[in-house]
Amino acid sequence: MGSGPGPGPEEPIVGRDEELARLYRAVDPASAGPVVMLAGDPGTGKSALLDRAVRRAEAGGARVLRAEGSESESGLAFSALHQLLRPVPDAVGRLPERQRVAIQDAFGAGPSAPGRPGAPGLMLTGVAVLSLLSALGDRRPVLVVLDDAQWFDRASLDALSFVARRLEGEPVTMLIAVRGGGHLPGFGRHVPVLTLGPLDSAAANRLLDLQPDSPVGRTRTRILDQAGGNPLALVELARAATEHDPAAGAPSAGPLPLTDHLERVFAARLNRFPAATTRALLLLAAMDSADTAVLAPAGLPSAEDAVWLPAEQAVLVKRTGRGVRFRHPLVRSAVYHAASPGARRAAHLALAEMLREEPDRRAWHLAAACPGPDAAVSEELERTAARARRRGGHAAAAMALQRAAELAPRRADSARLLVEAASAAVFTGDLAWVEELTAAARTRTDDASLLASATVRAGRLAILTVRHTTVFSRLIGAAGELAVSQPAAALDLLACAAVVRFYSGEDSQRRRIRDVLRRIPEDAAPAGPRTWVTAVSDPFEGRAQLVSVLPRLLTEAEARPEQLTTAGIMAWLLDETPRAVRAFDEAFDHWELRGSLPEGLGGAVAWALVERGRWEQAREACARTTAVGRMSGLDHAVACAATVDATVLAYQGDTTAARARADEALALTDPLESRSVSVHARRALGAAATADGAYEAAYGQLRTVFTADGAPVHYHASYPALAELAAAAVRCGRREDAVPVVERSARTLGDNASPRLRALISRARALLADPGDAEPHFRAALADPVLEHWPFERAQTLLDLAEWLRRRRRIAEARGPLTEALETFRRLGARPWTERARAEARAAGLDVADAAPDALTGLSPQQRQIIGLAARGLTNREIGEKLFLSPRTVSSHLYRSFPKLGVTARSQLRDLVEGTLTAGGPPGVGHPGR
Repeated sequence: MGSGPGPGPEEPIVGRDEELARLYRAVDPASAGPVVMLAGDPGTGKSALLDRAVRRAEAGGARVLRAEGSESESGLAFSALHQLLRPVPDAVGRLPERQRVAIQDAFGAGPSAPGRPGAPGLMLTGVAVLSLLSALGDRRPVLVVLDDAQWFDRASLDALSFVARRLEGEPVTMLIAVRGGGHLPGFGRHVPVLTLGPLDSAAANRLLDLQPDSPVGRTRTRILDQAGGNPLALVELARAATEHDPAAGAPSAGPLPLTDHLERVFAARLNRFPAATTRALLLLAAMDSADTAVLAPAGLPSAEDAVWLPAEQAVLVKRTGRGVRFRHPLVRSAVYHAASPGARRAAHLALAEMLREEPDRRAWHLAAACPGPDAAVSEELERTAARARRRGGHAAAAMALQRAAELAPRRADSARLLVEAASAAVFTGDLAWVEELTAAARTRTDDASLLASATVRAGRLAILTVRHTTVFSRLIGAAGELAVSQPAAALDLLACAAVVRFYSGEDSQRRRIRDVLRRIPEDAAPAGPRTWVTAVSDPFEGRAQLVSVLPRLLTEAEARPEQLTTAGIMAWLLDETPRAVRAFDEAFDHWELRGSLPEGLGGAVAWALVERGRWEQAREACARTTAVGRMSGLDHAVACAATVDATVLAYQGDTTAARARADEALALTDPLESRSVSVHARRALGAAATADGAYEAAYGQLRTVFTADGAPVHYHASYPALAELAAAAVRCGRREDAVPVVERSARTLGDNASPRLRALISRARALLADPGDAEPHFRAALADPVLEHWPFERAQTLLDLAEWLRRRRRIAEARGPLTEALETFRRLGARPWTERARAEARAAGLDVADAAPDALTGLSPQQRQIIGLAARGLTNREIGEKLFLSPRTVSSHLYRSFPKLGVTARSQLRDLVEGTLTAGGPPGVGHPGR
């Protein structure tokens, strides 16, 4: 057979002119969009269209990287990504060490070992793939083709979806083909979808006319009826109708689904093959790689072997030069299911023998060959899961553990494995799967401790979803059942319920949490979780007691990142922001760029950084949460990050971007299910309107964070808006409406108000008071030295005071607070407030220069981040890792920023940034990151 003939004439593609033109535009460097998805049922022509696009791209000089999904390969972590990058090992080798190791670890070829803490996570793997594709694009355009992506393993999908969101501006195009409606985990609304429906009647008839023996009469009518406009069905049913053997699968009148019709057509052709061909086809169908080239050295017939000729002549397989593959996934399915169970088991055992050097693939083939429980194979799968976990393949690990549980002979082992599977599945973000696994565990054991563990694992994921009412009911119910028998597990569940209470803001949930908490024996569990539950569900009642135990909790958590973060979140809830940020900074040394899920209330880290004036670090934290949340399909986590990001953007004066992020948060959540997100988004929109000078609009947004009678919509998120509400009210003539809201909040908080909230209430009262009565309130708002830890809020109060003093003709007194406010605003990069303070300073007779110290304010927030990191000496690749961008994108931002800054070399950035900060310029761009 030789190496096989070259590609024959192109098969006609009928009725897909519009879709083909769209793909041609996608691969044209002059008009390429970064990502296009083709969606449709089997046989609608997705692969054929991709093939045409590939030929067009290759003719234009593009490098093509292609991966095809395999159903049996979906349980092998990073298998699709390995297939995609297998042709470019040299490019992987040229990556920086951290990124190279990340990819090698993902493929099981790096230095990971059982004793190693863990390989770099999915996000670093994603950054590495993005950098690799960008580097390949330096030489010529790159086309990434992902066919049958619904069968890709989840780890590969997570990494590739991360990349897909960052291809704008890169010489890389990604084409994806997927069955069904176009949904893939991690690939959201941003991906344009071309849906391939059935051909219309005219196109279907035209395709039949093009067949070698075009059917006519009643046969044509039956084919058209059964095919339903499916191109593959039209071609194959027409071919079957002309076969001489009646058993060859001619169209029947039965009600079989289309795929079953086609599988029968394909399976009928197997009857005439020699035994060697039938066996080779079954081995090819049972294997978990795209074609024979991978296993040819291990014993599967190579493409040159004449054993394939009958199948090729029957149009079941095609030669690829290196190997042989099925013409369509339905052929694979037909071959596999046409074989007897014994023949299938024999094929899997043969493949397992061939794969002794590949333990993960071997384990799955051994499992496929098991007719019943088998302890040895179950243990092999458990070891496979451990390897997948170390490489960040949580979905693959969960699948292996689930299958291991099915094969475990002992019910106790089966239950344990299912709980472990649920633990791994948590990190996929697939709550339905986690609940399925925990439900299965309950049917196999009465072990209360094990079942409680399973329930807690499901609960920790559930709090990150948007189903807060349902999730709370389930968590509080489970906690109540375990309060006496499993108090530690009950507290864990109650801690999860408290987080849901925070997100939802539903007051009735606080009472239910208290009721269950009282039923848990005081001495049955550590005090820390109990304190956490109390602080999260109600941080104001008994605040003094909660604050008094913070130092002990922080000391006990030293050098333990997870506990430090938990204690830091509690500190933030209590408005002990300086302590919170210190805890987060201490934990930072132990954080790596990983793909694990955000913790419950993880947004507290970003909010604390915003309050402390470390805005760029807050945006970096938001970028990480957004990336992980999108990969895991956790819309609520994405929405939480979006509200923080929107707030910072509004403070910096990028109001268009701020509104877009706030609107995104509101679109992702239900305001009654997620009051915290709704309130934070409305506050961000209020800040954006204030920055634009649209005070009526600002008041409208801020008023919605309190009810009609002045109660807070959210028990924690609403109160910090009081001063912003008062400021907007004064400027749009709504003073009388705002006063009752402020006073009601002051009465409700009483002595439990934190120093920060007391200062904000005093500022609000000063703004709303009669001019002659305002000064004591202003002085009270600035009296406590601890308020310097909230620099933006303090600067706003200083500016308000300076404006009041100047209007009272106390100009000399106004200059001190005015100078301090202007310096703070410039240092933070709060451009709208800087301009307002500058105008007030001029009116007060101060000499205010519009000099170069404000040069950085001409950049976008992301450009300022990049400039700041470049000024600290980070390379483009290092900046890309930190901000989840490709080096090319970083370089592009630097290229556009240099002319705005009046610099020509990277070496000038440090002096420029330090000079700007010394003069009180923009935001923490030169901040050391701690």
